[in-house]
Amino acid sequence: MSESAKTPIFTLSEKRSIYSLSGVLFFRMFSIFLLLPVFSVLAMDLEGATPFLIGVAFGAYGLTQGFLQLPFGMWSDRAGRKLVIVIGLGLFIAGNFLAAFVDSIHWMIVARFLQGTGAISSTVFALIA
Repeated sequence: MSESAKTPIFTLSEKRSIYSLSGVLFFRMFSIFLLLPVFSVLAMDLEGATPFLIGVAFGAYGLTQGFLQLPFGMWSDRAGRKLVIVIGLGLFIAGNFLAAFVDSIHWMIVARFLQGTGAISSTVFALIA
């Protein structure tokens, strides 16, 4: 077997990084996709909920993530990926806690914007690469 065909051997530090980043990505995706099937049903119970505002709350996550991926990527190039991951994860956790305890659709929209702002999977993949 040639030298280039061998599987890479990771150092202990690299393995820890891969496992911790994989855990971050797993829990992020788990929390998002756990909510999706029941979001519209649960959102109807929120104060001020209309089908339009539920749609705005549902789409706020993806819209914010889409708009902020490039700026966050440029920021991570300047400030360091670890800092962006930690701040993004903090924003995502804050958005999740806010979403869990809101009583109006307007606060749910804010929570979904926070979740989208903290969505950092592209940064996680860039760090692993």
